[in-house]
Amino acid sequence: MKVSLVIMAAGLGSRYGGSKQVDGIGPNHEILMEYSIHDALRAGFNKVVFIIKPEMEEMMERLCGYLRNKTAKDGSPVEVAYAFQDFSSVPDFYRIPAERTKPFGTVHALLCAADVVDGPCCVINADDYYGIDAYRTMYEALTDLPADGQAVMVGYLLKNTASLHGTVSRGVCTVENGKLRSVREALKIQLYPDGTLRDLAEDRELSPETIVSMNFWGFAPSIFPALKEYFEDFLQNEAGDNIKAECLLPVMVDHQMQAGKLEVTVLHSADKWFGMTYQEDRATVAAELKKLHDSGAYPESLRA
Repeated sequence: MKVSLVIMAAGLGSRYGGSKQVDGIGPNHEILMEYSIHDALRAGFNKVVFIIKPEMEEMMERLCGYLRNKTAKDGSPVEVAYAFQDFSSVPDFYRIPAERTKPFGTVHALLCAADVVDGPCCVINADDYYGIDAYRTMYEALTDLPADGQAVMVGYLLKNTASLHGTVSRGVCTVENGKLRSVREALKIQLYPDGTLRDLAEDRELSPETIVSMNFWGFAPSIFPALKEYFEDFLQNEAGDNIKAECLLPVMVDHQMQAGKLEVTVLHSADKWFGMTYQEDRATVAAELKKLHDSGAYPESLRA
């Protein structure tokens, strides 16, 4: 059975000020997604799917082509596939505004991978570090995931995912008895030096212990028809002429849950998430990765 790591890498990290997905942040210039790939392969994943812009394929081959020479934990060759997120996958009934340059968000991204994902999958952001234990936990859950109506998510504490350098967008979760009950997209969360956190868009304080989604989802292939239906409804009823409208996975998951079509189990990881939302976050992330290499959590080279 192929268990895929699906990496959403088509974005350019506008707030970060460049392509943070290909920033050599590790001690040997490893890019952040290489840690996710390394952790996933040693957990048992045997396929990697990159969701990229078409013009990024040559660059991705240069950066990650070595994966084709690697062997998965089950002894099989690691399979690598590309999915392209562009306007060619948008249904003909929708007229794309002339001023729009960006694709339509994370639901659109995952939907673009429908033809190359042939088993359970873990979906992640390219520019986040999720931790070694998170992939082990996710892989175990995916191998037991029923075909329909079930999904999994690794949750993180809000206090460990915010930045002092500006606001962040997070899926704020309500969890009961290990099940996700709701997820609300909060687009402007600010961390302050005293540790308090505030949702500026709704002008309310948030608990540092709030569980949030960092787009670390586990799905069965049956999610793709639901994605297609939801995305088409979004284009028909919400997108309109808004050139910045995005169709987001946490919102889609919440919609499916409220409709009684999806149950999501929330998994927990002993590891700490970190990522680069702003350029000022880079030094902290580089220092954290160096400590992990120095402790032996990662080998000297991830590409060997």
